Amino acid sequence: MVLVNLFLAFLRIGLFAIGGAYSFLPLIEKEVVERYHWLTREEFLDVLGAIQVFPGAISIRYATYTGYKVGGIPGAILANAGNLFAPVILVIIASAWYAKHKDVQYVRNAFNTIQLAVFAMIIAVAFRLFDVHQLIQPRNIFLVAIFFMLFLYTKAHPALIIICAGILGILLK
Repeated sequence: MVLVNLFLAFLRIGLFAIGGAYSFLPLIEKEVVERYHWLTREEFLDVLGAIQVFPGAISIRYATYTGYKVGGIPGAILANAGNLFAPVILVIIASAWYAKHKDVQYVRNAFNTIQLAVFAMIIAVAFRLFDVHQLIQPRNIFLVAIFFMLFLYTKAHPALIIICAGILGILLK
């Protein structure tokens, strides 16, 4: 039964995680922490930190970790299959539909509003990831501002910014 639940949980995640990347986190947390208790909240956040060093989509990394923890290799495979099934089917259908209707005003309005919702969820997840007391320290505000500007205003690759942040963290502590 746990393998079926892994497939269905990650099917729901894949079905409703519009926007990709960090928009998946509230859905993953709801399923794996709150609904099924496969991970604790602390483990969920620890895993988020640990999986940042691996390439690929966050949902795939969480599906692999959670699936393997709960059901071994079959669990990892089924969690990933559930995670990928809905988006693949939906993207095929949506691509055909969007090609026909992309210039219709209500379609543009819907996608613009969805982007706002995804943006809001990403900000909410970012605030959950950090201890507010740590975030409001002057040095950390300065570092966040520097990394934000590097990302927004330079052509520096995000991986380079992350590597530099890690080196800087070693040097500053």
